[in-house]
Amino acid sequence: MQTHIEQPQRPAEGQGLPERQRWLVMGCILLGILLSNLDSAIANIALPTLVRELGTSDAAVVWVVNGYQLAVAVCLLPAAALGEIVGHKRIYAIGLVLFLIGSVCCASAPSLSFLVAARVLQGVGGACLAALGPALVRSIYPRSLIARGFASIALVVAMSGALGPTVAALILSVAAWPWLFLVNVPACVVAIPLFLAVAPRGQGVARPFDLSGALLNAIALGLLVLGVDILGHDTGRAIAMLAVGAVFLMGLVWHQSRRAAPLLPLDLLRIPVIALSGATSVCSYAAQIIAYISVPFLLQTLLHRSAVETGLLVTPWPLLVAVAAPIAGRLSARYPAAVLGSVGLAVLACGLVSLAMLPASPGDLDIAIRMAVCGAGFGFFQTPNNTTMMTSGPVARSGAAGGLVAVARTVGWCLGSSLVTMLFQLNVADRTTKCLAVAAAFAAAGAVVSLARGLTASGARVPTRS
Repeated sequence: MQTHIEQPQRPAEGQGLPERQRWLVMGCILLGILLSNLDSAIANIALPTLVRELGTSDAAVVWVVNGYQLAVAVCLLPAAALGEIVGHKRIYAIGLVLFLIGSVCCASAPSLSFLVAARVLQGVGGACLAALGPALVRSIYPRSLIARGFASIALVVAMSGALGPTVAALILSVAAWPWLFLVNVPACVVAIPLFLAVAPRGQGVARPFDLSGALLNAIALGLLVLGVDILGHDTGRAIAMLAVGAVFLMGLVWHQSRRAAPLLPLDLLRIPVIALSGATSVCSYAAQIIAYISVPFLLQTLLHRSAVETGLLVTPWPLLVAVAAPIAGRLSARYPAAVLGSVGLAVLACGLVSLAMLPASPGDLDIAIRMAVCGAGFGFFQTPNNTTMMTSGPVARSGAAGGLVAVARTVGWCLGSSLVTMLFQLNVADRTTKCLAVAAAFAAAGAVVSLARGLTASGARVPTRS
């Protein structure tokens, strides 16, 4: 007798999956996003250990971080395009497999060059997870609940970035550095077969992959990311790389403007609410990364807190993101994303200003409250903004929209990191305070840009009907 195994079906637009199946798929999506974001932060702590264990230099070992970040940056848009062509499920599953293989290779790396190559492979997998996760969320949730799915992603992204150094420190305190990567293996081994079993079958769009656009994208973003990375210690070469990267970026825009479904989603950026939401996202993530880099210096150098105390005092930020993101997700079905986003970023700006104005000897509670205000503002903004970016374009371009969300986050982080580097290089007095003031300015600018979405009809609120 022949046994028929029923495959998970692709849900009709706007209906989503049954609740149990939806939670299983969502668990796999969140796990993949958690691993990819955690790994981007976790390796920083291991760099001094890797210098000793692998017998290499400080300058060379930085490529353990750079290789991963570079691979993620250049692969986001190609992964999103491939997801639209062959199906989101397939590319997301490939991302999980590549991340698993990369983690095993990292843990068994006999040399620095092997480890960097394995990190690049991990980064390719991480790009697939970051780009296709939001597109999958759009397909598995009913339209009335879709903002809750993006709230979960916002929470995981915030928590993974904040907890990365702490997790790394805990692992290194009890185990050797390969365990930083081996901890990914059990999660991937569980997630891959579960995701293949429960995720809905996706339908691709028959069109060729834009190889020339992918190459231009890799060169442009690669040079820009590397230029930002070396800005602090090789200014001349960094400026040259940024200039050449900008030229290639303009070439990419010209090349993509001639295509109906471009790799660089210019068609989506022509939709005003998506373009404004992307600009808002860049501003917000620039503010976030500036604060994440400068606050530890403020706490440890100026306020003389220990590393452990610093970690605890920073924790209210991600915790309040966890509280605010679901609330914003529920409110976004009833209130305009433009207003919710502006309120959130205005609160973030106020929190950053309050951190910049800390007294000379503040109490721990005073610091924690100001960090909590920042987290509440950021969490309140993020969910409505990402939901708007993902749902304001055609369903067939969900993959491209997911790639755009991830690229906006990456651009914001690169911009913020470069500004911190330049401010620290100037060696001005109270440089951490000035960094927080710049971060507050970005958040305030984001609030203004977000409010401008209210002038577009499609930016009113997340649609609740198909």
